[in-house]
Amino acid sequence: MGKGFFQVPPAVNEPIKSYAPGTPERASVLETYKKLYNSKVEIPLYIGGKEIKTGHTKSIRPPHDHQKEVGTYHTAEKQHVEDAISTALEARKKWAKLPWEQRAAVFLKAADLIAGPYRDKMNASTMIGQSKNIFQAEIDSACEIVDFLRFNVEYMSQIYEEQPESDAQAWNRVEHRPLEGFVYAITPFNFTAIAGNLPSSAALMGNVAVWKPSDSQMYSAQVIMEVFKEAGLPDGVINMIIGDPEMITDTVLASPDFAGVHFTGSTNVFKGIWAKIGQNIHNYKTYPRIVGETGGKDFIVAHNSASPKVVSTALARGAFEFQGQKCSAASRSYIPKSIWPEVKDLLVEDIKSFKIGSPENMENFINAVIHEASFDKLAKYIDQAKEDKDAEIIAGGNYDKSKGWFVEPTVIVTTDPKYTTMVTELFGPVLTIYVYDDDKYEETLHLVDETSQYGLTGSIISTDRYAASQATDILENSAGNFYINDKCTGAVVGRQPFGGARNSGTNDKAGSKLNLLRWTSPRLIKETFVPATDYRYPFMG
Repeated sequence: MGKGFFQVPPAVNEPIKSYAPGTPERASVLETYKKLYNSKVEIPLYIGGKEIKTGHTKSIRPPHDHQKEVGTYHTAEKQHVEDAISTALEARKKWAKLPWEQRAAVFLKAADLIAGPYRDKMNASTMIGQSKNIFQAEIDSACEIVDFLRFNVEYMSQIYEEQPESDAQAWNRVEHRPLEGFVYAITPFNFTAIAGNLPSSAALMGNVAVWKPSDSQMYSAQVIMEVFKEAGLPDGVINMIIGDPEMITDTVLASPDFAGVHFTGSTNVFKGIWAKIGQNIHNYKTYPRIVGETGGKDFIVAHNSASPKVVSTALARGAFEFQGQKCSAASRSYIPKSIWPEVKDLLVEDIKSFKIGSPENMENFINAVIHEASFDKLAKYIDQAKEDKDAEIIAGGNYDKSKGWFVEPTVIVTTDPKYTTMVTELFGPVLTIYVYDDDKYEETLHLVDETSQYGLTGSIISTDRYAASQATDILENSAGNFYINDKCTGAVVGRQPFGGARNSGTNDKAGSKLNLLRWTSPRLIKETFVPATDYRYPFMG
């Protein structure tokens, strides 16, 4: 503990700015957006204190305007990955021994930088590179990443404070050591906050990291590195590597010093990494920690006691915010026949009012999906639904990639509860609804539980407490984050720790101390003040 038992600043969730017309934050972020949009950024690799430009570059293009190049990023060769590993291990020698309050100060400063002078740049880079409207950017790249940094510091202090009992004979104490080796952080395109949290949460606990951000999130990843450097993070603690994912992963997992992976992404990729770790297990100095949050096929179930307006609003927001590109997004729903006509009318009315286009125009609720591969996949499922007899598109169904990767928010109604879009994770603005008989509520709950391989998020909307309780029980294993009378998205750090099981991940709950514990290796120290000097016990007399 160094020279004191230090209390950290109490963590409080960062207030969300409104960006309403006429507000200073609206004018400020739009000014930054235009400045970034009309200039070009060049993003290097970050290995130790070096910014490496390999000459092998790829373009950064806004999903809502794919002919516009706003920057380039350099990609790594295998030697760069090996250099990042050796640099991280060298940095660990000093970082792991740094007093915890000094590590805390780095990330608390990073939080204040993002909340203050970097807020506009974090939000604007997320709007441009990931096609998020300002509200989706604000709750992600400003508020959530700030919350992760501040709450993780508080959780770290709580972990260190919790100690075993001691008595007059011995003093027992626990150290939470960083893992022996380095952590590999793999982050997705859809949340800037996750990109910042996965490497930094491990680093906060004294670890060093090799970080591979998504190539569809490079603009805001660059800003994260700028913040960490200005916050005083020592060189080599977090090394940012970009390039061929398979090459990078294979190189990392071949190292005997690999100590853990912190992952958010697709289920199949995570399973592949797990398999490779198993194949290499005899090469490692320690058993690696495997922490992952993966796919979801998240649901909203309505009971016949539910308010149709509450249901339609939960569907409109839960399914279509950020174009449905959230692992928690509502992509399947179960509505009773008695309230379906009103829910349908309200939902279709809401969708018709959606405005679609660039996030620069803040009237737009819907923006573009992330890239052409996502666009093509969604278009294929929409076209198939137009042909299938057991599916009907009641809203949306159109798409256009002439300027950006725009897919209309689409609602499919199916008569088959196991229809492909009720089961398959699409990761886009496509919601499929199954209408059930009111007297088959319990049967439908079991259907919800049995339909999907995933278990991430879900919700029940009901004013009948018995029905809500029944759903909570039957759907116990269907969602790691379960909501009552709300949409199934919007977890807040410190309030709703996030994660699911089944094929949705290891459920290590980002936004709680449970996750931080995965990046420590406890050591128990027992100190006896007056040791025994005779081997004999009283029973031997």
